[in-house]
Amino acid sequence: MSQLPLRAQLASVLGRTAATLSRATGRGDGSVIGGRVGLALEPDLLRKLAQDRKLALVSATNGKTTTTRLITSALQDLGDVATNAFGANMPAGHVSALSSAKDAPYGVLEVDEKYLPEVVDTTGAGVIVLMNLSRDQMDRAAEIWLLAQKWRRALAGRNVHVIANADDPLVTWGASTAARVTWVSAGQPWKEDSWCCPECGGPLDRKGLDYVPPGGHVSGVPGATTQAENDWACRECTFRRPEPSWILDGDAAIDPRGQRWALDIQLPGRANRANAVMALATAEAFGLPVERALPRLREVRSVAGRYTTVERDGRHARLLLAKNPAGWLEAFDVLDPSLPVILSVNAQGPDGRDTSWLWDVDYRVLRGRPVYVTGERRLDLALRLEVADVPFQLAGSFGQALAAQPPGKVDVIANYTAFQQIRSEFGRAV
Repeated sequence: MSQLPLRAQLASVLGRTAATLSRATGRGDGSVIGGRVGLALEPDLLRKLAQDRKLALVSATNGKTTTTRLITSALQDLGDVATNAFGANMPAGHVSALSSAKDAPYGVLEVDEKYLPEVVDTTGAGVIVLMNLSRDQMDRAAEIWLLAQKWRRALAGRNVHVIANADDPLVTWGASTAARVTWVSAGQPWKEDSWCCPECGGPLDRKGLDYVPPGGHVSGVPGATTQAENDWACRECTFRRPEPSWILDGDAAIDPRGQRWALDIQLPGRANRANAVMALATAEAFGLPVERALPRLREVRSVAGRYTTVERDGRHARLLLAKNPAGWLEAFDVLDPSLPVILSVNAQGPDGRDTSWLWDVDYRVLRGRPVYVTGERRLDLALRLEVADVPFQLAGSFGQALAAQPPGKVDVIANYTAFQQIRSEFGRAV
């Protein structure tokens, strides 16, 4: 990498110092404050830190952090990789990530959907990974069709290589103006935000449902879908699903040459197999073949606390993150139906203040098991479960809910700040 100008070097050093102090004093992991200090001293620091690096930006409503981790793990086969591993996905977090690995020739950055156009323009990244768009924090991020439109304008005519989920109509529309797109059939279990054509507003024909409940089967393969079931097209214009080069087929990925690769990864569930296919396609865009990338993906066991099992007094709690209706659907996919489940919901700034989205989630899958409800907005969730005829018990805190369980395993589903609070109780398990 080229030498940074003196002002940028000073800003980078002081930012890293601020991050170190933040960690040392227990205020946080330093992934935001360091970037804020650096940008205050050198507003163009992100652009300067991104120069001469091969960068991938990863954006979506769900799966950004996990896919970023998987891509990073794969690209480490090529050399050092700078990344925002704990999800600080706005420019301050990007500055911290690049500054903390200033000599890394590669970078993989998770990017908030709203900030993607700005970060694409600032960093000049050569690879953009787009996976899904669904309702989430609408009080902050606005309507998702507007986000897709911003993506579309940001990518128009730009010389970038986009890796995009062809099964999501909004992502397809947002990505289709890019100069080069590799289409991936990664599935779209949550379809409630894409029944209308983003091009003309007409109805979309969707070929069946892509979600198979736990224990369900399609064509004899657990969790599998057929390509016909992923197809979609507008009735009133020519907008339709593009032909994918990469395909998630049950427990395997099919590459552009038709070769089938078993996705025997450690991370559970259909959603993570979809994330793995996106990661393999991205790795190949960097020149890394599947046979070298896939073993790296298999090494990833948890991501910023997701899927980690923590223990207290003989109770082993597996932590699952679900921030919006699409995320809850993915969490339900990996639940063990024989175990009790603790649900925790907050409505702080990072979660979005509006909890009306709870009514979009079908909680009936939880019937027949012990359900415990906690979190700052536990009464909102309790009312939703009452209407869904799901028996539950209220708990004043996560600690109380966990103590109410018999020794053994329990699953935990929490939204963002509730999840972080639980992590903090166990030393921010990763």
